[in-house]
Amino acid sequence: MPQNIAFGPRIRKSPFFEATQSAGVSHFSIYNKMYFPVSYGDPLAEYERLVNGVAMWDVAVERQVKIKGPDALDLVRVLTPRNLEKVRVGQGRYVPICDHRGTLINDPVLLPISEDEYWLSIADNDLILWTRAIAYDRNLRVDISEPDVSPLAVQGPLAKNVMIDLFGDWIDELKYFGFRYTIYEDMELFVARSGWSK
Repeated sequence: MPQNIAFGPRIRKSPFFEATQSAGVSHFSIYNKMYFPVSYGDPLAEYERLVNGVAMWDVAVERQVKIKGPDALDLVRVLTPRNLEKVRVGQGRYVPICDHRGTLINDPVLLPISEDEYWLSIADNDLILWTRAIAYDRNLRVDISEPDVSPLAVQGPLAKNVMIDLFGDWIDELKYFGFRYTIYEDMELFVARSGWSK
């Protein structure tokens, strides 16, 4: 267990928390009110895996804002200046979110789950509160919640090989920001091709 880290009840732990401890996590940060493992004590080895091999990261801190209902797409269109005319289920989009003055307040990836359900995979802030306020102000017919999902990142030049071994050749068909629903060992998942690296 890492030394000099005080774990308190006000900060959430991901489902991968114990696994990160077993893997030797040495440093956490706080992101979206969750413990975010940011180092395993050997930055050079981590860099080597990311650049030449494969690295797996607990990124459950990338919380989702779920917008569901008949006015879901209308709300998303109000939240972002991005043109969503060609948005379609299964193909994510980068959507900057601006406040009433046009100031950037978050830069999530939009995941169109169905015709009436959209997820915003957010950066670090309370975007759910802003989204609820805008929906209420405009009297839109939506439910806004945080789904019980926890992203896990697989990155590096060998990441695609690992994902193909786990899920099959269809992984190769995913376009950038594309995603697909699947089941792996009785676990329901969305597998998405996105992130800071290929």
